Amino acid sequence: MPPSPDAVAALKVGWAGVTDRASLDHPAVDVPAADLLGVLGSLKSLQGFDMLTDVAGVDWGVGARPRFTVVYHLFSTTTHAYLRVASSCPDDAAPQLPSAAALWPGADWHEREAFDMFGIRFAGHPDLRRIIMWDGYPYHPLRKDFPLAGIETPLPDAEITAEVKVGLIAAPMAGGPFVAAAGQMNMGDAEPRAKDESWNERRPKPGT
Repeated sequence: MPPSPDAVAALKVGWAGVTDRASLDHPAVDVPAADLLGVLGSLKSLQGFDMLTDVAGVDWGVGARPRFTVVYHLFSTTTHAYLRVASSCPDDAAPQLPSAAALWPGADWHEREAFDMFGIRFAGHPDLRRIIMWDGYPYHPLRKDFPLAGIETPLPDAEITAEVKVGLIAAPMAGGPFVAAAGQMNMGDAEPRAKDESWNERRPKPGT
């Protein structure tokens, strides 16, 4: 079915917990975790939002209540309308929401990234495991309390450990903070650089 002319108004009729969310671009709503799958399913089947373009985790910081929110960006290929849906995790210590992978298979890797980087679990996910960091890595690098320079962590791969001749490496990358020059310049020079790149001096430069 094509989307309702006013998807947000239609949602509010069927879901009392849906509320407006401040947004500078597209319509956006806040949805309680308990209603999330029902609302997403309704948006897909009744409102025509047939494409999930993104799932993003948010950490509002230690002490924030709620601390973790997941934001879903939906698109209708029929009307070319966008809708943003945000749902906060009820438990700050063990953040969790239901998986949307059964509705949109493309949610699979997005949810794995949110799990890897923020520690947000998605109940019912078909294969919830890390997608960037290695299995067994004890931290979540995009949490607000994770230091920018990383945390020294034992490498799981003996070959990599032997190559850098160090048993510990800061992840995701040592040497921070990372800075980029401002003003008019070649874009290649604008790439952020670590203030301390001594970690890279042990490796031969390409072509040498």
